[in-house]
Amino acid sequence: MSQHRVRAERRIDAPVEDVWAVVDDTSRYAEWVDGCLEVTRHHGSATVGDTYGERNSTLGPLIATTTWTVLEVEPPVRRVDAGEGLAPLRDFRNVFTFTPTSDGRGTLMTYEVTFGLALGPLGRVLAAVLGRSLPQEFQRSMQNLDTLLRSERPLPREAR
Repeated sequence: MSQHRVRAERRIDAPVEDVWAVVDDTSRYAEWVDGCLEVTRHHGSATVGDTYGERNSTLGPLIATTTWTVLEVEPPVRRVDAGEGLAPLRDFRNVFTFTPTSDGRGTLMTYEVTFGLALGPLGRVLAAVLGRSLPQEFQRSMQNLDTLLRSERPLPREAR
């Protein structure tokens, strides 16, 4: 089985604490994660050892029922979850990291997954497809998160 890593980075126009508040809340994933159709079971704030469930679009018209287990929580810096139900992917890990920008008004977010994949030559083709499609999906997710955070930002005093 070969191991793969795919990652993307993006600046989010919100302080790291605001970004963390949304990403830490497992009930909100369908609001911003590209491909998450529905959160079917959640526990609110991410807690090591807890699980949550989703229905996700995968390749083409395929729908997966996934279970995620929270492996690491280091507020507001890092979060790691393990996913099951994403066959033929194995040992799937989802890693979010957050770094405040130097002005403190933004956040550099890294969205990364690691996974194992067997299937011989077919697995290599699938890995190549995922290597191209997942970074785009991650960018859409982070753009969605940025848009969501902007929509929840209070209006400045002069605009009220």
